[in-house]
Amino acid sequence: MRIDVIDQPDAEVPARPAATLVLVRDGDGELEVLMIHRGAETAFGGMWAFPGGGIEDDDIPAGTEPDPLPAARRAAVRETQEEISLTVDPDSLVFWSHWLPPGKNALSPKRYSTWFFVAEAHDGHADHVIDVDGNEVHAHQWVPPAVALHMQERGEILIAPPTYVTLTQLARYGDVVSALAAADPRYFATHMLMDGDTRLCLWEGDAAYGLDDHTIDGPRHRLAMDEVNGWRYFNTVG
Repeated sequence: MRIDVIDQPDAEVPARPAATLVLVRDGDGELEVLMIHRGAETAFGGMWAFPGGGIEDDDIPAGTEPDPLPAARRAAVRETQEEISLTVDPDSLVFWSHWLPPGKNALSPKRYSTWFFVAEAHDGHADHVIDVDGNEVHAHQWVPPAVALHMQERGEILIAPPTYVTLTQLARYGDVVSALAAADPRYFATHMLMDGDTRLCLWEGDAAYGLDDHTIDGPRHRLAMDEVNGWRYFNTVG
């Protein structure tokens, strides 16, 4: 592809570039995000996620290569239109984060190098204009981030680690203006370790990042995916 794709140096399978769009709106006194329920035959099938998908060659604006951001922005908008029939202004997208699975032993055999964007929803993005096909996308809902996290904790929905962390980040903000103003793009290149039966996703800044011992003292930037006691996101690095 004619754009630079961020990937792990030890990747067994090259990561495909992708883009995700987190639409946010001011709800009844709190921020809400648009989530979709993916069909079983899609990537991350059966999970609740945000609209998005792979970046195609046609998404690359002429003269912008090898910069991946313009293509990612265009792909996020295209995928949102294709998946739920919403038209979003690409200029409204705010770069939020980038996500990369481990190079080896990833949770899914399909690896994606994904740019996450956040954008404010407007009146044209109301429930009555959202159209899901029942195949690629089964359903949608507007939900406060904290509520979505509680649903995951109760086992009512399945979500992937990038979705979990993004919801945790957005749960800090009470409205769209404060959320967008806080955008500070972070790069999450995942390193995986096990703590007994608990899978740990570690990111740059964690004292154990890139090492084999998760107990090393120091800063923490990790997600503990404890299927018995619940997931927990630790971030002492800012």
